Amino acid sequence: MALSRQVTPSVLLTPLAAGDNPAMRFLIIDDHPVVRDGVAALLRSAGPDTEVLQACDSDEGLRIVDARHDLDAVFLDLNMPGLGGMPAVQEFGRHRPDLPVIVLSSSEDPSDVRSALAAGALGYVPKSASPQTLLAALQLVLSGNVYVPPLMLEARGASDAQTQASESTAQLTERQIDVLRQLSQGSTNKEIANRLGISEKTVKAHVTAIFKMLDVSNRTQAVTVARQAALI
Repeated sequence: MALSRQVTPSVLLTPLAAGDNPAMRFLIIDDHPVVRDGVAALLRSAGPDTEVLQACDSDEGLRIVDARHDLDAVFLDLNMPGLGGMPAVQEFGRHRPDLPVIVLSSSEDPSDVRSALAAGALGYVPKSASPQTLLAALQLVLSGNVYVPPLMLEARGASDAQTQASESTAQLTERQIDVLRQLSQGSTNKEIANRLGISEKTVKAHVTAIFKMLDVSNRTQAVTVARQAALI
């Protein structure tokens, strides 16, 4: 597990020790003891005054939150027996709206990230993330910001690329799509011309137009975009 790796204590000392009271107190809620212990060890690297409490489910976690008003942040797993998922995030927000909740989940689904943040979480850290990423997310949240994992940027980039591809392929003519099908089979311009009953010069013109509309520079890229758009 990535989060079980050790990091140097100095990573957290400066940002987390700022202020009149350097002692930090965190709560980890996860039904897997190995995960809890790994994250706890990481957080304790902030210094000897860092206190880390643990709970195996949301019910136990809520009892601790109600009893301990000195907590600085809560790390919450989404997939647990009993109260879990977005309702758990919302319930912690209802009990302690001032207490930052950072979701620590095995899910890397962008929709789960969006739902967690919409439910009130101030950060979302995949369990596959490195210890440095978790610490950076914590530092960002404690400074009053929201941590959004890089996977959201990647998902947005993929979505934008897919949208652009769809818009481009929508402009292709039926004949150009026929040419694309032939390209996907590795056919030469001469072979395409013979099969489609058109001149080789016309084939070249279609290929040039296809490259331009799909914003690609070779046949392999054109075929890849066409397949992503389910044209061939």
